[in-house]
Amino acid sequence: MAGTSTRDRILEVSLELFNREGMAAVSTHRIATETDISPGNLHYHFKTKQQIVTWLFRRFEGRIAPCLEAATGVSAIDDVWLTLHMTFEAIDAFRFVYRDIAFLLHEYPELEEPAQTLVMANLIASRELCARLAAAGVLKASIEDIEMLALQMVFTTTCWFSFTRLTPRNARSKHAGPGFAAYYTLTLLSPYVVGEARDYLNYLRGKYLG
Repeated sequence: MAGTSTRDRILEVSLELFNREGMAAVSTHRIATETDISPGNLHYHFKTKQQIVTWLFRRFEGRIAPCLEAATGVSAIDDVWLTLHMTFEAIDAFRFVYRDIAFLLHEYPELEEPAQTLVMANLIASRELCARLAAAGVLKASIEDIEMLALQMVFTTTCWFSFTRLTPRNARSKHAGPGFAAYYTLTLLSPYVVGEARDYLNYLRGKYLG
């Protein structure tokens, strides 16, 4: 973290600790210790833990926004996988947000509205993605199918890393990465994929399950 400002160092250390140990287990004193600054110095930059969490949530919003924008422009199955991979990379980088969402919203209720807005944007982007694939002849899906697929995709992206935390340790390494998460989410579309696009699904199946 050489060359970064003290404020950025605090945020980077906080993110690492939240991701690794969970928000509830990390105090501002611990953050100061891990950042190698005094509690008073941390307080100068962030008066409360709430301010740190809010800044990190804003960074998460900024990281995931281009992924959702990209999702609305896809028309091929390989582009879907790439977009999902980018999305899961963003979620993994800030995995404490969705993994600890119950604690986050209980402790910081002012983040409930932006969190709901983010999930709704994900739902709209997923719906548009499925609709574009159907229009391009990649999916054979009704309007009702598209709505259900969009809901399933959003459910998977928001809950994946909570799920992996509950898997046995020997299986966690296989399921924890953004690539496998993207593949699994893509398989939700599998029953509706037609034509040559199925070849790409078979390629991914061999890559992640072979």
